[in-house]
Amino acid sequence: MTEQTETKTTGVPLIRCGLGGVLMGLANLVPGISGGTMLVACGIYTLFIDAVSDISRFRFSRKALLVLGMVILGAIVSIGGLASTIHYGLVHYRWVMFSLFIGLTLGGVPILWAMGKPIKKDSIAGVIVGIILMGALVVLQEMGSGALALSGTAGLIIGGAAAASAMILPGVSGAFLLLLLGMYEPIIGAIKDTVHAMKDGDVGAVMDQMSVIIPVGIGVLLGVVIVSNVLKWVLHRYERVTIGVLLGLIIAAPAGLYPFRDGVVPQVGDSIKGELVTIENLEEMQAHDNAKDWSQKSFTPSAMQFAGSFGLILIGFAGTVGISKLGKEKTQQTNPD
Repeated sequence: MTEQTETKTTGVPLIRCGLGGVLMGLANLVPGISGGTMLVACGIYTLFIDAVSDISRFRFSRKALLVLGMVILGAIVSIGGLASTIHYGLVHYRWVMFSLFIGLTLGGVPILWAMGKPIKKDSIAGVIVGIILMGALVVLQEMGSGALALSGTAGLIIGGAAAASAMILPGVSGAFLLLLLGMYEPIIGAIKDTVHAMKDGDVGAVMDQMSVIIPVGIGVLLGVVIVSNVLKWVLHRYERVTIGVLLGLIIAAPAGLYPFRDGVVPQVGDSIKGELVTIENLEEMQAHDNAKDWSQKSFTPSAMQFAGSFGLILIGFAGTVGISKLGKEKTQQTNPD
């Protein structure tokens, strides 16, 4: 009787991909959070990038289709089923939601640390670069919208590419990039108007928005193809440095998620997501449905809020670490006769 070691592997960690998609969808509903961050935290980022890169080059494989299918399915389920719940939480319990997402984000640190071993000087350099990049993004976010304002067809293409890139790049919010470029209102407004026109069956109104939708669509395709292929190249060519940068982004990401802030009710002359608040739209802007997009001011938390926030961070951290362990390869000992 001899003892053999049998390694069982699913090839594709379907459970992790599905749960990663769920968290990615939830992240896209929360201001300042990147869906890519959640994929990194769940340990499926490289799988996702490889799959997107292969599909964008028309290299269809069972593995790539399974990875993308599970991530997209998870995202659709979370966005469709939890959008109203997340919105309610952001409006009424912002500190709770952001505390939880801080924990979910930081849960990716031990995962990336393990992926990057052995940690060497190039890995540390990557971490520093990632922290600096995230710090710069947080500073720009505090500057407000339109800091790098663009316009015209070229601006719409760049805006579409930026939004698509943010879905892939960890630590980067698509809404934030559009605000930074001054393209949030025209792009989101055109999408909303197109959806309403399609519901009403107004073909003419749909066609009126094509001057925005088509350039944005071109930008989205370019962003997905270019960014996914560049990321695949650097992930496989400079793995330790790239993982170091990702680790730095994850470590610094909570800097933009400080939970103890309250929304400031907008007044005439303020700007909400790139749109000027006027007498005509004041009532709409002050409605609770838009509260998650208001400017924020810090407040001093109570002892209970502080303790609750710490507990939620631990729960989120444990949740991400737990998800990352699902579907991993398992080694079993068998004793054939």
